Amino acid sequence: MPDIYLARFDDLPAILAISNWAAKHTTANFAVEPETLQSWQQDWRDTHEMYPWFVAVDKPSPPASLPGGEGSIVGFAKAAPWKGRCAYHWTAEVTVYVDPDHHGQGIATSLYKALIPTLEAQGYHTLLGGITAPNPASVRLHESFGFRRVACFERVGWKFGRWHDVAYWEVVLAEQQQSPPERARPVDEVFPSDRCGG
Repeated sequence: MPDIYLARFDDLPAILAISNWAAKHTTANFAVEPETLQSWQQDWRDTHEMYPWFVAVDKPSPPASLPGGEGSIVGFAKAAPWKGRCAYHWTAEVTVYVDPDHHGQGIATSLYKALIPTLEAQGYHTLLGGITAPNPASVRLHESFGFRRVACFERVGWKFGRWHDVAYWEVVLAEQQQSPPERARPVDEVFPSDRCGG
């Protein structure tokens, strides 16, 4: 089983390659052409301090595929802001992708086991995940972490010559509070910033 690490800036090309494969071959990603490394680098700069990014790294057999003999990235999971208005501060959107050669090995589960507790420790209240229908494997993954289906937007994406629905799953991490919650904490306050196995 690959190890789970907090992602680094240098991991972005490998992360993007996995995302772009999904964009080219599946409806799980609504991009219709390859996204640029520059756009993902900007997304990283804008979000990674408050929203964690994790990678699954397969242990190498020499020669190593990453500098320093660290292994190959075979999956990633990350969080992102859910809308921009201030009242949404305690809500995050989560996503996970796994290299197609490593599907069915529990990697997405391992990534969520790192991502979701980190978000909870930071102080996020609600997590949302969008799933293009049908995707029973993603539904099973999210429901195994307590997500429940709360919405379905019909025919919101046109890809591969037809319309697609996107349903949203939600999990509430914290009990309701009457007083204003504390602001979410940065990632490095709740998870080591150096690379260590998960």
